[in-house]
Amino acid sequence: MELSEFFRENPKAALAFSGGVDSAYLLYAALHFGADVRAYYVKSAFQPQFELADARRLAEQLSAELRILKADVLACERIADNPSDRCYHCKKMLFEAIAQAAAKDGYQLLLDGTNASDEEGDRPGMRALRELQVRSPLRECGLTKERIRGLSKEAGLFIWDKPAYACLATRIPAGEVITERKLMDTEAAEAYLFSLGFRNFRVRRMKDAARLQVPASQLEKALLMRKEILSELKKYYKAVLLDLEVRE
Repeated sequence: MELSEFFRENPKAALAFSGGVDSAYLLYAALHFGADVRAYYVKSAFQPQFELADARRLAEQLSAELRILKADVLACERIADNPSDRCYHCKKMLFEAIAQAAAKDGYQLLLDGTNASDEEGDRPGMRALRELQVRSPLRECGLTKERIRGLSKEAGLFIWDKPAYACLATRIPAGEVITERKLMDTEAAEAYLFSLGFRNFRVRRMKDAARLQVPASQLEKALLMRKEILSELKKYYKAVLLDLEVRE
């Protein structure tokens, strides 16, 4: 199936919009093929501010309707306690919020940006999507991440080469309680590294320490900027460690 065919068959839908490459291209394609689609972004403590900024900028670029919702994920113990299936409970909360808002707006079909490169397996988040009957047109149409980036570049979408970004909660080990303070520290630390030009990295929490995971090509840069990085990140962590096992 082609996306054009999908939207001929499903001309009206709500889209879970993250501000990332996949949902951005899906929004572009839906509008390009004449669908009545409305984008919904759910703001929670797990999303850094730049994601919302990107979502707003993309909606403006595409002249698309964007509705911003809020979800208090930390109020749910099954999420804040950070069990191994945290993503399931979180994803379910977010998509239920979108589904409820979309239904009030007259949209019954809910879409997301899962693509053909995303392995389903036993991923808790995927289970939530199945239970809520969320459709994934990019996956259904066989569009891989690489292909989506190429099409996004052709379409002139500014995020075509935006690195994949998992939510802030993924930086905290499973079983360790998630707090707003830990999330804020993670966001601040990663924002600083972004400002230094690092890409495709993570700042993971190990008790009170930060474990930096950067691509092999950026290890030398991290070592050269060691003093600056230590000075800033020790505002948030007692120790800063560099993971040498990371590869491209």
